[in-house]
Amino acid sequence: MANSKYEYVKSFEVEDEVMLPNLIVVRIDGRNFRRFSEVHEFEKPVDGRALNLMNLCATAILEEYPDIVFSYGFNDEYSFVFKKTSKFYQRRASKLLSLIVSFFSSVYVMKWKEIFPEKELKYPPSFQSRVICCASKEVLQTYLAWRQNDCHVNNLHDTCLWMLIKEGETQREAQEFLKGTQKQQKNELLFQKFGINYKNLPALYRQGSCIFKTEVEENVKYNENGTPVKRLRRKARIVQSENIAGRSFWNELPSLLKEVGGFTEDVDKINPEYVRSFQFENKLMPSTWIVVRIDGCHFHRFSEVHEFEKPNDKQALNLMNSCAVAVLDEIQDIIFAYGVSDEYSFALKKDSQFYQRRASEIVSVIVSFFSSIYVTKWKEFFPRKELKYPPSFDGRVVCYPSSKILQDYLAWRQVDCHINNQYNTCFWMLVNKKGKGKSEAQNYLKGTQAREKNELLLKEFNIDYNELEIMFRQGSLAFWEKFGMQEEDITMTHKNAASLETSHSKVIVEHCDIIKPDFWEAHPSILNEKPPTF
Repeated sequence: MANSKYEYVKSFEVEDEVMLPNLIVVRIDGRNFRRFSEVHEFEKPVDGRALNLMNLCATAILEEYPDIVFSYGFNDEYSFVFKKTSKFYQRRASKLLSLIVSFFSSVYVMKWKEIFPEKELKYPPSFQSRVICCASKEVLQTYLAWRQNDCHVNNLHDTCLWMLIKEGETQREAQEFLKGTQKQQKNELLFQKFGINYKNLPALYRQGSCIFKTEVEENVKYNENGTPVKRLRRKARIVQSENIAGRSFWNELPSLLKEVGGFTEDVDKINPEYVRSFQFENKLMPSTWIVVRIDGCHFHRFSEVHEFEKPNDKQALNLMNSCAVAVLDEIQDIIFAYGVSDEYSFALKKDSQFYQRRASEIVSVIVSFFSSIYVTKWKEFFPRKELKYPPSFDGRVVCYPSSKILQDYLAWRQVDCHINNQYNTCFWMLVNKKGKGKSEAQNYLKGTQAREKNELLLKEFNIDYNELEIMFRQGSLAFWEKFGMQEEDITMTHKNAASLETSHSKVIVEHCDIIKPDFWEAHPSILNEKPPTF
């Protein structure tokens, strides 16, 4: 990143490394999925296709990230277990949980039509995630037993509930009827009243799904004489098991024994509070500005595969802006956002109680929703381009104690925007117009200052850097503004992401110099710490 006098703001970042020898589990849960399932008319009590979609997403996670060796899921949740020696993302909790939930969300949207070809995805789903630090294999074993027990308890209850509702009971009456009933009573109710043997229901519903990698022999090519050449490949496999935390299941899987370790005893009693105590929790300091910054993961490759224009692709930037506007509308504790290239920073008001200021939920929900929106809106901005694979973003959260430091943070990001864009403009002009190789162009620009780069652009390519599109040079700022303000005449169209209106307020996007105090003096309402008026 660029060096500037504003870089001191990095000192407010907090390390959240999960120390060895803790085993890392990332658990994701659907956000407001009860409403999501109702809007999309999922079958009750269980929609098998919705579960298969979750399994597809989890399988994609295991295939994308080799450090994840096991996963277990049911309903709208999934837990991912990392190998014990993992150094992925230096074991930083915020990076791990945000990256996993981002990729999962992107895959969910991309795979929707494959599973529900007749159903429109009416709005983007989002998930929240957290990290569980398992201090030992025994803690991991108890955690898995707890989650599978929850699967069984919830499915048994929901099966009874929806059978009663189908018989004419209201949901409230059915809930009152089941209140206080035990497992045996529910089983008897299903059998005697509805002729259902609970144990004969699909194992997918009762036991959940676990995914792990096994070695499979595959044909990789053929010799000249037609003989196949075989290689062992690790492939994700989905299975159902009555007791995933039992020795008889776990210890028969060589990959888990190697990457995690074996279980020596079976779990007799589950204490959920004991397991919850290992949850990696970071409650953010009160009365501070919360900033969540998300960054595209491997977007250099993503931009090449999708043939983005160099050095700047206007449609790609407008897509990012559109996603940011949607995030502000969805999470109204966010008062403004600043973005450049493949990153966006979201600032929450100082007195925000969003998710009780728990860092993991705040970061994961923002990253997840942004990722879902990105995939959902892709065709709107790239109607002739296929989205070839799911994008992903990672995120972090930082607290800033004063408005001045928050403004310096934004200035730091805008300085980075200018320096990186100026360099990239020179670099790609040398590559595309002068025919230089990438290494040659890098060497040519090494050690050059801003003035020298400006002279290069002007003399060699007749480009006045200061006349380039302002969005490229200064980035984009999205914020709430009341109707009737002077910014109304420069509001972009909703299609290009910059204007989302309510009865009294709207989100607008401006491209301007946020380093100078003039902007903040002209927009005092942005940092007044009050939510928009509706």
